[in-house]
Amino acid sequence: MGEPVRSIPRPLVKTNQTVIVISVLLTWVTGQFWFLFIPFVAGLMGLLFGYNPIVQLAKRFLKKDPKAYIPEDWEQQQFNQTIAVICLGVGILSFLLGWNTLGFVFTAVVALAALIAIMGFCIGCFILYQWKQYQYRRTQQ
Repeated sequence: MGEPVRSIPRPLVKTNQTVIVISVLLTWVTGQFWFLFIPFVAGLMGLLFGYNPIVQLAKRFLKKDPKAYIPEDWEQQQFNQTIAVICLGVGILSFLLGWNTLGFVFTAVVALAALIAIMGFCIGCFILYQWKQYQYRRTQQ
């Protein structure tokens, strides 16, 4: 018997993505890059400790049992969160160093990816799938 598949209810994933988009927009509108620390720290905590405060707070607002929602693969979401944390981290560091163009580029990338995922197409999922396909093809040669 296989190991149970870990999953996250889709509304919680979408909430996390929405917080990323809102934080980036607030940063751009106000010029205060500190808003980026909200999804950055939450994402980093999720990766390091398995506890994302944004997801945990949003979980309180679920109207149904978490298992009643469409599940998102936990491993896939960890991969996506890693990409988001890296992009947010580079964005924060860039703004700290005064490299605003680079900061805007990296925050635009993460916000756009999150926005596209909210609309239904996961870029991180596509990247991971292509990587796994490449690894598989390499083992077949």
